[in-house]
Amino acid sequence: MGIRLNELARRHELRLVGDGSVEIDGVCTLANGRGGAISFLANPQYRRYLDETRAAAVIVAEADAQGLAIPALIAVDPYLAYARVAAEFVPDGGVTAGVAPGAAIDASAVLADDVAVAAGASIGAGARIGSGARIGPNAVIGSGCVIGDDTMIGANATLEQGVTLGARCTVHPGAVIGSRGFGLAMDSGRWIEVPQLGSVVIGNDVEIGANTTIDRGAVEDTVIGDGVKIDNQVQIAHNVTIGAHTAIAAKVGIAGSTSIGAYCMLGGAVGVAGHIEITDKVIITGMTLVSRSIKEPGTYSSGWPVTTNGEWRKQVARLRRLGKLEDRVRQLESGE
Repeated sequence: MGIRLNELARRHELRLVGDGSVEIDGVCTLANGRGGAISFLANPQYRRYLDETRAAAVIVAEADAQGLAIPALIAVDPYLAYARVAAEFVPDGGVTAGVAPGAAIDASAVLADDVAVAAGASIGAGARIGSGARIGPNAVIGSGCVIGDDTMIGANATLEQGVTLGARCTVHPGAVIGSRGFGLAMDSGRWIEVPQLGSVVIGNDVEIGANTTIDRGAVEDTVIGDGVKIDNQVQIAHNVTIGAHTAIAAKVGIAGSTSIGAYCMLGGAVGVAGHIEITDKVIITGMTLVSRSIKEPGTYSSGWPVTTNGEWRKQVARLRRLGKLEDRVRQLESGE
């Protein structure tokens, strides 16, 4: 069933321009619009599609609302408005409360009455799972884990012993939380494992991407704050702390005992060395290597932006000559 455009405007406090009786049954892009779907314009480079889109309606800023051939919802931030409208059309997956055949639940685990546990899931001794939680197929919930209300654990995800996960979290398929931290000590030419006796504590409204790993602490816990959003294939090592509402893109690696502040943004494939601190509201662009603490908010970058191979080779050659150039300048200044 669709939702009338005037109803979407009312629910999300957006100004309606045009026919509010149009029914919306999903979303689409401007370039590949379709009847019955709503799109949005947030990036000016897509403005050229606005006049020719086949979408039934569009979400735009006030500056783009003039002369539209289709109905529109006017928003201060069209992308944010689109995110909220699009949530109306997310399928619920048809999950119903109850324990599916083939799930293994320890007798001492405590599950709210409306928890849904899929086939093949395993829930260990003393685990506690809150109201409305969903445990996906073949997910493993270790002994002593605590899972908050309305949290969803994806297929084949693993929570090791003693992990605490807040309310309204999403753990995507294949994620592993609470695996052994990478602690080793050298003993006469052989590595000896250092026991990892902490756990992982995760706040409310956290999203953890597919195949992401978050290691348990060595002594104290690894801590992920409220509202943190973590993409796929991210590695977070032992004793890391991440402040509230920080966003971390795919393939970021964060070494042990690092502290990252609140409202930070780490781009794809950022590498963060261990035992450093990053303050609040820091943006780190993709492929950056962070090897020292960052104590001031702002945007930080390293690496080499893409260029032609020929130009890149010239730049590398110039860098290799800098040492000789420095020596020559020193000689000239000293009069030798």
